[in-house]
Amino acid sequence: MAHNLGFIGSGMMASSMIDGIVGKGLRTPDQIHCSDIWPPAREKAAEKGYHATESNAVVCDNADDAIFLAVKPNCVLGACKDIVDAKDSGAVIVSIAAGVTLETLENALPGRRVIRVMPNTPCLVGEAACGFSLGKHATDADRTLVKTLLDAVGVYLEVSETLLNAVTGVSGSGPAYVFQFIEALSDGGVRAGLPRDVATKLAAQTVKGAAEMVLSTGKHPGELKDAVTSPGGTTIAGVEALEKGGFRAATISAVTAATKRSMQLGGTSDAEIENKYGL
Repeated sequence: MAHNLGFIGSGMMASSMIDGIVGKGLRTPDQIHCSDIWPPAREKAAEKGYHATESNAVVCDNADDAIFLAVKPNCVLGACKDIVDAKDSGAVIVSIAAGVTLETLENALPGRRVIRVMPNTPCLVGEAACGFSLGKHATDADRTLVKTLLDAVGVYLEVSETLLNAVTGVSGSGPAYVFQFIEALSDGGVRAGLPRDVATKLAAQTVKGAAEMVLSTGKHPGELKDAVTSPGGTTIAGVEALEKGGFRAATISAVTAATKRSMQLGGTSDAEIENKYGL
């Protein structure tokens, strides 16, 4: 067994995962087979030493460990047909397409072992936050394989599939919210007189440091916030301004909107989303 990995789709998320996996030494470039319809994506992959092709069938023929479905949700069924039509190498199928359910995948891939994963782009720097769920045919060996691969790019949590849309809303889409916050924090620094490069570096490091405090101490974020918020001081003045601007409510709304959109991409009707999930 060559332990080759296949990626149908070589966009930002797929390339981030591949680079993380290869960067940690779990696979060599020669063990990566990827496809994409966009020539620049294939060229970029080939420059890194990966086997890049336009043909999904070629990927399926060469990947014997896992095949990652890394295409847009509306392209998943077409990619599944390509997998079914190709030689079955015994690889587990790992979908990272937002919203596409295990039931949909298993119906499109009869008898195949399927796992659904929601990663995020910080896997490029080894700091991903991923959620995953196993399909009904997936084995413990498949679970171990996915855990090993995800561990190379960050943190993983196995969750019920019913929670994967919420995972999408929090961590799948979350980097974009955080980037916006860093940008806004930097803008505030510039408004207060800091040079842009200084403001951005301070903002990004502040977010990184605060996140590490939450993870390393295990304390509630509110407790950590209170520890730096002195009575009548500068921080409480800033917190008050955030509350007046609806910062907390806007963040909650962003997560619920992304969660709802993930459900819609998976074919769930708005009526079911509202009645069953209250979103």
